[in-house]
Amino acid sequence: MSDTKVYINHTAAFFPNEPVSNDEMEQYLGYIDNRPSKSKKIVLRNNGIVNRYYALTKDRKSTHTNAQMTAEAVRALFDNDPEKMKGLELLSCGTSSPDQMMPSHGVMTHGWIPEIGGVEVVSPSGVCCAGMHALKYAYLAIKSGEVKKAVATGSERFSGLLVSEVFEEEAQKLKDMEENPFIAFQKDFLRWMLSDGASAFLLTDKPNEEGLSLRIEWIEGVSYANEMATCMYMGGDKQEDGTLKGFMDYSPEEIMTKSIFSVKQDISLLSDNIVPLGGRKIKEIFEKKGLGVDDIDYFLPHISSNFFKSKIYDMIEEYGGGIPYEKWFINLYTVGNVGAASIYLMINELFNSGRLKKGEKILLLVPESARFSYMYAMLTVC
Repeated sequence: MSDTKVYINHTAAFFPNEPVSNDEMEQYLGYIDNRPSKSKKIVLRNNGIVNRYYALTKDRKSTHTNAQMTAEAVRALFDNDPEKMKGLELLSCGTSSPDQMMPSHGVMTHGWIPEIGGVEVVSPSGVCCAGMHALKYAYLAIKSGEVKKAVATGSERFSGLLVSEVFEEEAQKLKDMEENPFIAFQKDFLRWMLSDGASAFLLTDKPNEEGLSLRIEWIEGVSYANEMATCMYMGGDKQEDGTLKGFMDYSPEEIMTKSIFSVKQDISLLSDNIVPLGGRKIKEIFEKKGLGVDDIDYFLPHISSNFFKSKIYDMIEEYGGGIPYEKWFINLYTVGNVGAASIYLMINELFNSGRLKKGEKILLLVPESARFSYMYAMLTVC
């Protein structure tokens, strides 16, 4: 690997429409079985989110596709000026909610910004780590000398999966939801956490001549799928033996009645494992790189809920010497959980806040509960 340095020189974000408050959520998403959700208040109290964004109208009509939002974020990087886009060689787009299975999210995004010309396009899939995988691909492409100018993106459009119509058929059949609230909670609680939006980074092999840049020092990841069962899934359903049955093995009727394309999560598996497994790798990284709390000026953890904040603090305390809360930077509460875009949106907000000073170090942590994967990175302000 060459000694080429890689820099994030510009960041941008795009949110669809106006922010949606807690009280307005069901006006956009609708009521399941014509009744207010029983889990909504509990989930919102735990996650701490007060605003999120939906690419929807109140009559549940789509206003933007995922690819359109991503393209808008990319355009914002270049101030909507096609001349500034010249020389772009790579578009790397990560998401867990593409608008379709084929073509890829990346090429659909490219189709909305034809002014950038012909470029290489890559589309990492997955869940929250997909955005970091897109960033790492762009980082490695520049570091290897293959390209000099790349764009990496993270984006999500979850709202189309959260509307009541997606759950209505199942709600009519599963009347035992009343007798077994856990079933309802497992399928319903993600509705009160997820948000839509996109963010994009411009990466080059040289820092900005004026203003700040973020030098990427390293990006590392790990999967524990070798030892962990599926936790978060869509397009399939979990069987009694823990295996995942994919949508191609269901009948069209079952796909509707079992809400196969809704996002689901095994709550018990999540709460017992997501933080401890993340600590296992961070301990290894801290030891390998000789890192301590004094080496970190900002800590940006992607968390799906405020519920996990203290648990991550305790994990870092145990494995990394502790990072005080004054070094944490989180915007979950104002933008919601935007999955693969969340870490981009945190970096974008911090980068444009006026708070950063040259030489400061920013540690990133992105967990993914799908089958327990994690991405970590270190950035230096320069």
